[in-house]
Amino acid sequence: MEILSEKFNKDELIKEFHEVVSDADALLKSTANIGGEKMAEVRSKAEQSLSIAKARLAAVQADVYLKAKAAAKVTDVYVHDNPWRSIGIAAGIGFVVGLLTGRR
Repeated sequence: MEILSEKFNKDELIKEFHEVVSDADALLKSTANIGGEKMAEVRSKAEQSLSIAKARLAAVQADVYLKAKAAAKVTDVYVHDNPWRSIGIAAGIGFVVGLLTGRR
């Protein structure tokens, strides 16, 4: 269960990180016409940071994808090896969810 919540946190983090990278990229493009030595230096540092952030984001996305794919594979194998147990677990979860939603 902890792994599932960790994945959702990673998904949210990736989404927020995409927004930050997009905003930073837009900021760099909008300040491209502004001159000055200081501005060029700041823009250069920001571009370096942005490229590093993009690389890290790609690595995290690849990691999340591989872990999700591995979890799906393990689940598939388990369900094929234990079909009746899987049906029982699914029915139990469905029953509990039905009880919780029926209380409202």
